[in-house]
Amino acid sequence: MPVEHAAIIGAGISGLTAALSLSRRGISSEIFEQADELTEIGAGLQISPNASRILAELGILEELSKVWLEPETIRLISGSSLRQLAAVPAGKFARQRWGAPYGVLHRTTLQKVLLTAVEADPLCRLHLGVRMETALPAFERAADVVIGADGVWSKLRQTVADSPSPRFSGNIAYRFTIAEAETPGFLDRTSVCAFLGGSAHLVCYPLKETGSFNMVAITAGNIAPQAWQSEATEEQRAQLRTRFSGWNAAIVSLFENRKLTFWPLFETTSGAWQDGRATVLIGDAAHAMMPFAAQGAAMAIEDGYELAAFLSNHPVSEALGLFERHRAPRIVRLRQRGAFNRFAYHAKGPIRIGRNLVLGLKPPQSLAADLDWIYGYQAVRQP
Repeated sequence: MPVEHAAIIGAGISGLTAALSLSRRGISSEIFEQADELTEIGAGLQISPNASRILAELGILEELSKVWLEPETIRLISGSSLRQLAAVPAGKFARQRWGAPYGVLHRTTLQKVLLTAVEADPLCRLHLGVRMETALPAFERAADVVIGADGVWSKLRQTVADSPSPRFSGNIAYRFTIAEAETPGFLDRTSVCAFLGGSAHLVCYPLKETGSFNMVAITAGNIAPQAWQSEATEEQRAQLRTRFSGWNAAIVSLFENRKLTFWPLFETTSGAWQDGRATVLIGDAAHAMMPFAAQGAAMAIEDGYELAAFLSNHPVSEALGLFERHRAPRIVRLRQRGAFNRFAYHAKGPIRIGRNLVLGLKPPQSLAADLDWIYGYQAVRQP
């Protein structure tokens, strides 16, 4: 029996993308969100070509392109000497090599554009302020499939046997922004920059729509409560300073006298994404991962789009199994890439020296080729 109507739990990136993707295939949906209004969570996002290609097909890339920035390069830089170690071309090169742009923007910008498209779509209906505690919300119409897009703390996941569980990753993100007028000269206004050092790294890139730089420092850290974000305490600031000891003083000074958001990073274990009948998990609900490959948002977009493709071509129970078997290997490979990046970014001593030598010998084209399987990915249209 073909799918006609879906219930989506969660109105984040994965849920809204799923609703639009289903609509493009003639499938209606209701989206249930516990928040009374959709407000800012997080700060900057990197949208790589594998995801922007999908956003173009959904008809929203043009709107995003008006306000986002397409960086010219993605640079790896020494956190102690500020010397560039390697660079991957982006900008026009990304469009030519991977057939779609690489952009950076504020998370709120993407969510607003997705939300506007959903609200304008007659096949999508959004319900705010609906909490799911022990039972599913009341649907206006019987749903053929229930999609859990409710994040790493998913409630719907509890209804799927042997599903993933959230766990603290052992990593902390400290987020902050710097007004462009206050930005020091060593921060590149045309690139995504990752400064690398022992036990930590710092990612920086400009957000054109807010006139600021997005800054994310990621370090190892102690176990943290189940909370997305809070203002860093003095003890947490001290931990940050310790992790960045030995770094260039100009970078360390960026942390002082600023509001820092302390963000414990949780991930999910492996497990079933669907129940074999009519319930499926996507995005962070299924496979929350660390940001070391900058693919969290992209995987949420890919999930929503490809799930719609499977649901429009197969009976529900069959579609869910096919979807999981298709998506899971890619997620496993990205987790492995993220783990490798963490090892390389936070390297110390001889390993760091070796890393720098290897990166220095690799030409930009070779570095770009290493990313082809991520950025050049063509999402399934007709499975």
